[in-house]
Amino acid sequence: MSDAGTCLKVKVAGPVATVTLARPEVRNALDETLIGTLAQAFQKLGVAEVVRVVVLEGEGKDFCAGADVTWMRRAAQLPHEDNLRDAMQLAVMADAVDRCPKPVIGIVHGAVLGGGAGLAAACDVVLASEDSFFSLPEVRLGLEPGLMGRQLVDAIGLRAARRYCLTGERFDAREAARLGLVHAVIAADRLAEARDRVVEACLKGAPGAQAATKELLRVLADAEAGPDLMRLTAQRLADQRAGAEGREGLDAFVEKRKPAWQW
Repeated sequence: MSDAGTCLKVKVAGPVATVTLARPEVRNALDETLIGTLAQAFQKLGVAEVVRVVVLEGEGKDFCAGADVTWMRRAAQLPHEDNLRDAMQLAVMADAVDRCPKPVIGIVHGAVLGGGAGLAAACDVVLASEDSFFSLPEVRLGLEPGLMGRQLVDAIGLRAARRYCLTGERFDAREAARLGLVHAVIAADRLAEARDRVVEACLKGAPGAQAATKELLRVLADAEAGPDLMRLTAQRLADQRAGAEGREGLDAFVEKRKPAWQW
């Protein structure tokens, strides 16, 4: 087990890395130290060859209660350029989770508020315990959820984002699933079992293909249908099936055996 610092724990067991927000005394609220440490952890795990899947979770009673208000008030007193540089670290953290080339599985429970909901939205798969509750309360603090807003809009759509970002209303895990912020709502005593099933499913995929798929999905989200997109996707398919993973996967299917990347 490697400890990324007192505010974040990183454990690598075989092909699975578990990243745990570890500020339970403040409901895992995000301050400048946790934000920077979390970004660095995901950047490192993204290029670690031994790691195939990353699990993100929170220690204690809550996943993440959003930004640490004490930090936000302190940052507000900084000179403009320092304030801007500090704020950019939150965007860097969200991007590091969102663009991690490995599948990222979020396991959320308790409070999932503000930036905590943004972190969940940046994950590829999110499992929520039945006790989870969510809110995007930034406007109630005189702020906007801009730095993680893209991930939220991608997850729940613009229409739902308008309601919950403008009202700051609290909603439960079932509503989060209906909106698309989480993929499944699980009883607390079954959450670890559900997590393991998703991890196992992810490990069946080819790591290079998974990284390429994450990249492709980002491209498709912003692309316009037409000849250029057709050529792009055709080129990617041609390259992948001629590549080492593609050949191995197709051969393994025909030969009725597991491909080399499966455990």
